[in-house]
Amino acid sequence: MLGTIRTTKDDRWYRLALGGLVLSAWLVMGIWGASPYAGWLHHEGIGESDISPVSRLIVFVFGWTVMTITMMLPGSLPLLHLFRRVTGARPDRNPLLARLGAGYLVTWAAFGTLVYAGDALLHELVERVAWLDAVSWGIPAVVLLAAGVYQFTSLKEKCLAECRSPYAFLVGTWHGRHPAREAWNLGVRHGLFCVGCCWSLMLLMFAVGVAHLGWMLALGVVMSAERALPWGRGVTRPAGVLLIGWAVLQLAGVVAA
Repeated sequence: MLGTIRTTKDDRWYRLALGGLVLSAWLVMGIWGASPYAGWLHHEGIGESDISPVSRLIVFVFGWTVMTITMMLPGSLPLLHLFRRVTGARPDRNPLLARLGAGYLVTWAAFGTLVYAGDALLHELVERVAWLDAVSWGIPAVVLLAAGVYQFTSLKEKCLAECRSPYAFLVGTWHGRHPAREAWNLGVRHGLFCVGCCWSLMLLMFAVGVAHLGWMLALGVVMSAERALPWGRGVTRPAGVLLIGWAVLQLAGVVAA
């Protein structure tokens, strides 16, 4: 059911709440990045702590989720606004919006868990395999190269097409017959397409570390523009060229890793 019964005051509080959430997440990232624990969200320092592996995983997933809010949520605002309008006449519109957001964040948290496990495995291999340890200096450049090449793939474009068309995406997923389940599934599906769009750039952010808020802002702007702005198509490939060029320079030893 398409609902439009809402007031200007409702919309103002809704936008303030979303803006406050994103700003609060940036504040948390800023404090975390300036603290002694900044390395817990960096591939080089992820295992360098005295807490148990399970506790490290919990801390990492929490930080990763906050990072997702700062960098990914702004690009998802068109879908959130549209869903808010579509469910505007329903008394349960706010819980449904929360379920959508929860499904979205859980999807990214699951991807963050895979990143954590993959990085732990990589550290283990570097410690055990001599030749891999010898070339470990090139890992950041390989991440850069992978992120740059992915900007030109058809999978990237397909996922971006879904993210750029929130109305078509919503119509294909939301029918209102099973609202709680559909809202959750909408968030999960949207999260999966966003992971498909941006996994390589988020992986690059993980390689850089949360202490570099400038990089977080730059990559967040690129990802939001790609997914939500009319001129976003013009960002994808130039960003890929820049990342590939940077990777080549690093591999050639021209710039520091």
